[in-house]
Amino acid sequence: MLKRRVPAKRSKGCSCYGYPMGFQLLSVLSFTIGAEGSDFEVDFGSEENASIIYAALAVDKELQPDKVKRLMSVSDGKLSVHFEAVEARFLRASFSSFVDILTLSTKTIEEFGKGMAS
Repeated sequence: MLKRRVPAKRSKGCSCYGYPMGFQLLSVLSFTIGAEGSDFEVDFGSEENASIIYAALAVDKELQPDKVKRLMSVSDGKLSVHFEAVEARFLRASFSSFVDILTLSTKTIEEFGKGMAS
């Protein structure tokens, strides 16, 4: 099992699987990858921002729900996501798509939600 904890506190140089993760809203990014699936946690620093991101991502359902399962929750300003897939390639594709949408959602809050950020 691979477990990483990547500090991303207002830095611009951090990345996760090649994706730039230097969001100003993030304070900690951690993920775990194992045979049973993948866990991904992002600390947005406020319950409001985490809930907004959750709502934006919740409407994007998995294209192959019989092959990939994604469970999300918000607690204490953190978005937690658990992925399970029947094969590593489905896990990789789902995770990659999720990070793309997470990036877009977070950048949108940073750009247009100046009053919402803590």
